[in-house]
Amino acid sequence: MFYYICLRRRSRSGTRGEALTSRRAVESGQRAVLPVSVEVEQYAKEVLDFSSHYGSENSMSYTMWNLAGVPNVYPSSGDFTQTAVFRAYGTWWEQCASAPPPFRRTPKGFHSQDYIELGFEEPVYPTAVEVLETYYPGAIVQILACSHNPFSQNPPTDVRWEVLWSGEPTKALTPQARQFSPTIKHISFPTNLLRLEVNSSLLDYYTELDAVILRGVKERPMLALYKMPVIDISDLSDSEEELSDLGGPFRQGGDGKHQRTGNGYFDKLPYELIQLILSHLTLPDLCRLAQSCKLLHQHCCDPLQYTQLSLQPYWARLSDASLGHLQSRCTLLQRLNLSWTGSRGALTLTGFSSFMKACGLSLVCLELSCCHFLNEACLEVISQTCPELQELNLSSCDRLHPQAFTHISKLTRLRRLVLYRTKIEQTAILSILTFCIELRHLNLGSCVRIEDYDVVASMLAARCRSLCSLDLWRCRNLTDRGLAELVSGCRMLEELDLGWCPTLQSSTGCFQHLARSLPRLRKLFLTANRTVCDSDIEELAASCPSLQHLDILGTRLVSAASLKKLLQSCPQLLLLDVSFCSQVDMRVVQELCGLFPNVAIKKSFTQ
Repeated sequence: MFYYICLRRRSRSGTRGEALTSRRAVESGQRAVLPVSVEVEQYAKEVLDFSSHYGSENSMSYTMWNLAGVPNVYPSSGDFTQTAVFRAYGTWWEQCASAPPPFRRTPKGFHSQDYIELGFEEPVYPTAVEVLETYYPGAIVQILACSHNPFSQNPPTDVRWEVLWSGEPTKALTPQARQFSPTIKHISFPTNLLRLEVNSSLLDYYTELDAVILRGVKERPMLALYKMPVIDISDLSDSEEELSDLGGPFRQGGDGKHQRTGNGYFDKLPYELIQLILSHLTLPDLCRLAQSCKLLHQHCCDPLQYTQLSLQPYWARLSDASLGHLQSRCTLLQRLNLSWTGSRGALTLTGFSSFMKACGLSLVCLELSCCHFLNEACLEVISQTCPELQELNLSSCDRLHPQAFTHISKLTRLRRLVLYRTKIEQTAILSILTFCIELRHLNLGSCVRIEDYDVVASMLAARCRSLCSLDLWRCRNLTDRGLAELVSGCRMLEELDLGWCPTLQSSTGCFQHLARSLPRLRKLFLTANRTVCDSDIEELAASCPSLQHLDILGTRLVSAASLKKLLQSCPQLLLLDVSFCSQVDMRVVQELCGLFPNVAIKKSFTQ
């Protein structure tokens, strides 16, 4: 059990009458009653869900599961394996060719890139939330509380999320550990489910979290009862009577003369210009405006306003009803982002299928990261209703049954496929590679159920010769033979992530062969490969002049001289991670930073 109860006596200021009453009680020998609040302080009991992590699915190092329980590291600062670390930081990932373009109409206040959900033992009315950050703090942008008890045996009903605190991405002055405890909003329900959302784009290195403390009281505190009404995106129905009451700019009277009403001359603007103006509104604003008058209702419901639709910022409120209301407007939809949506019964197969059947015909991009409502039937619907689909993201859909992925092979026009942290198995991925020969970007990071990556590499070399980016982060069984086949067949590769692939050995010459075979290479991650040596770095310097991102964290065989040669030969280099490289100390890093100020040279530390 990770919680304990603290009894605290809190003084409160009272009126003069209350003070006199209390004094008379003491003087008359009566026992004075002091206000006592029982505050529960508890650490997270369980990690329930998360969008990504740096660690492996089969270990505890750098994984989100480290956030459960008491601190492992705090108050120490530095890079420790016992902390929770997200997969990315900075803007490096957004600069890569494999990164999709951002969606239009994303609200300016939506900053979240990753999240983690934590369950606590006791439901309480929160009074404080404390996050122990041990390395490069400042990534947390939102803290939310949920009304559902994740440990209840009853199915969730009427699930509500409330924002306790939100802010913009920040960058702390130092990477040192800190206790982050923002002032939170009081809510009207008890909770034992918190969600932290982060944005690491301003940070110079991976943020590391050690523990989360939830403080609260069991009895409901006195709250302000009045709350401003919020128009939900689900409230999209438009009454003809209401719209008729508002009318147009002019209405004809009984004598045949035009009477001036409320639209002014707005409707005299060209249709295209009004459409352009409305294209700058967020989705909720567009839905509100549609309820103002018939003219704007017509413009706001025009399918051309909905060629791109990102519902990720509204994940907490999205339901089958929301999709149903939007369905008639999305007949020309080309790009759809449903990432993070649908958890705990908010979206169902029925609602999703109905929407896809009505709106999937022109769809070319579908983002479904962390969509835990998905099942095999949903993927079958996608394969049947989206014949033009070119991009599919199923990142961290880790509850999908392995059999479900076989339906992806029917999407033969796919160019980008993200399967990070899914349960896809070898049979399914080989089937996909057999039929989806137009693939340009493929992410198989942390796909631990693929038995033989050499076979996958051979199939990629034979069928996907136009591949531009490949992520094999933490694949456990790729050998030099598979890598040689891959780089010989896929010579268009610009990005290759081989981080934490322990079976690759520099002594076989595989990394030098890689460098000679991929002259277009821009990003190469060889993270935690202890065998990378000077010969490999020198071959990269000679053969890959366009290199921009290189991660060789953990090697003990690379010297400052080879790094200097690399920096001189690769003028476009932006990121070089030499953390835990024993031959490259901080003095060397400072010297290289002085010589090459445009390169971000990373060197983590422990303290």
